[in-house]
Parts: sequence; structure tokens; C-alpha cells
Amino acid sequence: MGDRDDRGAIGRRVQRLRAERGMTQRQLAEPAYTPAYISTLEAGRVRPSDEALRHLAERLGVGYEELVTGRPARLATDLRLRLTEARRTLAGDGAEQAAGQYAALLAEAEAHELPEERAAALLGLGECAVETGEIATGRRYFEQAEECLADAGAPLPARVPALRGRALAHYLAGELRYAVYLLESTLDELNRGGLHDPDALLLLYASAIGPYMDMGAHARAAQAAELALSLAPSAGDPALVARMHRSVARTLLAEGRLAEADASLAKAAELYRTLQLRTELANCHWMRGYVYAQNGELPRAEEEMREALGMLSVTRAALYSSQVAVELADVLHRRGKSGEAAELLHGVLDDLSSERGAVHAAGAHRLLGIIAEDARDTETAEEHYVRALSLLERAGAAGDLADLCRLLGDLLRRTGRVEAALDAYRTGLGHRTAPGTTTLGPAPAQPPL
Repeated sequence: MGDRDDRGAIGRRVQRLRAERGMTQRQLAEPAYTPAYISTLEAGRVRPSDEALRHLAERLGVGYEELVTGRPARLATDLRLRLTEARRTLAGDGAEQAAGQYAALLAEAEAHELPEERAAALLGLGECAVETGEIATGRRYFEQAEECLADAGAPLPARVPALRGRALAHYLAGELRYAVYLLESTLDELNRGGLHDPDALLLLYASAIGPYMDMGAHARAAQAAELALSLAPSAGDPALVARMHRSVARTLLAEGRLAEADASLAKAAELYRTLQLRTELANCHWMRGYVYAQNGELPRAEEEMREALGMLSVTRAALYSSQVAVELADVLHRRGKSGEAAELLHGVLDDLSSERGAVHAAGAHRLLGIIAEDARDTETAEEHYVRALSLLERAGAAGDLADLCRLLGDLLRRTGRVEAALDAYRTGLGHRTAPGTTTLGPAPAQPPL
């Protein structure tokens, strides 16, 4: 579609519109211009002035912008409204239906050369893909959205959702170190450059808490939570505030502040309920179940996690459903329902791998190993522990890795393989000595709060 400075494209557009309306060059030109001028313009031999373009647009019955660019009037506004509707669909009816809406919007945005709307559609497709467990596909969409915005000259805060999406995809794929690198380097660039956009900073800090916790970097997670909480009053997007409250709860749990964690999750749940974001509300039930499990309130934990699993199944959020199922299985095992727990774990392992939910895949194998040990099936238990160890080493989840090495070492020692047990213990101690710190550089610069 035409560029404002492309006189040939504008000329062809004027000629087409005039012919569609059955007008002669004289009828289009009068009273301000001559037929010769219209002929020259349609041939692309003259660049029309803004005044001439406004005259022609009025005579042809189209908007000035449509005549200049070829884009139908109000197109960008209409696309943005439909993008909002697709976002609501993603939150309420599920990722598959939303993906269809985003794909149609992407095609229109590309046809009419609207970079911001194209980037928004790509971002939405990335979120849909991640929610349905297509991590690699989601990452590619996020990368395309970021490139689109960069080519259009968008400032860094506008590119943050796409950057965060990339980091999330790497995190869910088990690439914790790279996810943290993306988030921290973006935070550092924002803060050192004075680009203190509250929504962008809040999104990044809240997103960093999960990878920090899985890497054992609890101090970094606590700092990110404090900064996110301090930014919350300035944020313009209530969905971000709700997401932040859910993420902050993980840090509070690590510090043993269970009541505060539960209160934070209650705030998030209320916001998500108001916004009717089912997937995020399901995640709140998930985290509340985790809070209750840590506090030994297993019946309440099971109830919350079953609620989360049911909500995520309705929205067809396959990867998140699998992750909740692993944590529900742990609660069931602790309640003496090991058979049901094992059945649940075997049912979700096909949806988890080293590239999709590595930490939870390892958690599933770890729990299956424990269940096998309880049944005195040491060979099966060892097989599950070794698979979990491989997944956690790739992901760099230090705290979980140290615990797993202890379980494997104890099993090897009980079966008389003392040297192998010592190797397992040494591996675990190596990860326990400085959890997270060996894989993280200096903390990013902080915003002036």
C-alpha cells in the first residue's frame, strides 16, 4: 500500500478511485485544478501537495489518509478494537479461539503495513502458543514482534512485552539462565537509560521472580518482589498488578511469610475475577494451593489445585495444566493417595519435556521415583531420579537439583553403591553451596523509587 512520498502509487490510486466512480478528469479537477494537472498526477509525474490531496479526497468521497496510504479510514482503530477483543477471548474462552482471531488480524495488519498492530497480533499469537504448550512456536512469534517494533523505531518500553514473552518461552523450556539474562539486561537498559516506564518495569520484575526462585537465587527474587510491589501503585494495567501479586507470593513463601503470601494471592484473585482472566485466576488458585501445601493444609491445597486444573482444562492451557497436575500429584501422595498421584503423573509426562516445562517434568520423575521407592521398586526409582537429574542440570534449577542429588545418593547408599552415592552427594553439595549466584552476574540497575 502506498507511501506518502510515492507519487506513482498515489497517482494510480487516484486513477482507480476516479474510474470506480465514473468521473472524468475534468469533473475531478474542478473547480480548483485543471484536467491536465489530474492527468499528470495520475501518470505519477508530479507529487501532489497536501492541499491538492485534500481536494481530491473530498471529490472522491474518501478520507485523506486512505487516499495517501491506501488504508481504509479508521482501519487502525478498528484493528486495535479487535485486538482488544482477541485479548479478552484469550483470557476467557481459551487460546485456540483467540489464535484464530489474532491470525486474521495479523494478515490485515500486514496487508495494510501497520507495524504496531502487526506486532500486537504477533504478541497475541505468541501468548496463545505458550498457553497451549507450543513453546518454540511462541518464542518465534515473540521474536518477530520484537523485530517488527524495532524496525518501526519503537522505544524499548514498547518492546518490553515481546522481550518478556521471549524470556518466558526460554524459562518454560528450562533455559533459566538465558531467561534471567534477557530480563536483567532489559531492566538494566531501562533503568540506566532513565526509561522508567512503570508497566514495563513491573512486568519485567514480576516475570523474573519465577526463574530466580527455580535457580535458588532467593535474595534476587525477594529484591524483585519488593521493587514490583513499590511499582504497583504507578502501574496503569490492573492485569499486571494482579500478575505481580501472584509472583510476589512465591518470594513470601520462601521467607516463610505464609499469611502474607496468601493475602497477596487473594488480592490477585480478586483483580483477575474482576478482569475475567480465567487462566490467570486459575494460576492464583494454583499458587494458593501451593501456599496451603507448604503450610501442611493438604485438604485445602488439594481443593485449590483441583479448581485450578479444572479451570485450565476449560481454557485448554495444556502446559500450565500439566504443571498444576504435578503439584497436585505431590499433594495427593502426601495425603496417602499414591496410586492416584502416579496415574496423574504418567498422564502428563507426555506434555512435558526438556524443552517444555523442564522443571515440572523433573518434578514428575522425582515424585514417581519416591512413589517407586515406597513400593520398594529401587530400579524404577533410580531410573526416575536419573531422568529428573538430567532435566534439572539442563535447566540450572539449583535448589531442586541439590534435593534430588540427596534422594539419589540415599538410594544408592541403601543399595550398597557407596562410591556412586558419594558422587551424587558431592554434586548436590556443589549446587547447594551458592544457589543461583554462580550463574548470575551483577544485579541490574534499580529504578529511582
